[in-house]
Amino acid sequence: MAAGVSLLLPAAPAAAHNSLTGSDPKDGARLATAPKRIELRFLATPAHDTTKITVTGPDNASASTGVPTFSGKQVAVPFTPGPAGVYTVAYRVTSTDGHEVHGKLTFTLTTAAPAATPTAGPAAPTSASSTPAAPASSPASAVPAASTADDGGGTGRLWALGGVVLLVVLAAGLLLRRRSAAR
Repeated sequence: MAAGVSLLLPAAPAAAHNSLTGSDPKDGARLATAPKRIELRFLATPAHDTTKITVTGPDNASASTGVPTFSGKQVAVPFTPGPAGVYTVAYRVTSTDGHEVHGKLTFTLTTAAPAATPTAGPAAPTSASSTPAAPASSPASAVPAASTADDGGGTGRLWALGGVVLLVVLAAGLLLRRRSAAR
């Protein structure tokens, strides 16, 4: 019975190879407000010297500034938003066995980054008939932040399913044992 149960459980991922387990923003997200940084989470701690992350905007211009920061299995890069449109985050990390892992994800910025405003002098007065501008952060336009616990649904769900199958098999075994003992 134990051999049968082991066949039903999902295989654990290879410890030496790395993979992306989540991101903020999530792949395919649509954001009204630009994030300050892009965060990627990996299965294993990425090597600092071989990790490369690039962010490009809809105009194919670089949208990341500065160097990546590392915190355990997480890597973050500063984000410099530009025009509204699709942004692509490409990554390349090296596993402990030297195996290179690469991939990409995209997200859409639905509003362009605000243009830089001059700071020399007061703003020009507006006429009384003009409509007042909406506040920069109104509740109606707020977009919830992407979850940081997303693993893509794959590995966690497989382990949960394996646990449920194991419990069902154990319960069936106990029931059969009781029936044979009662005879």
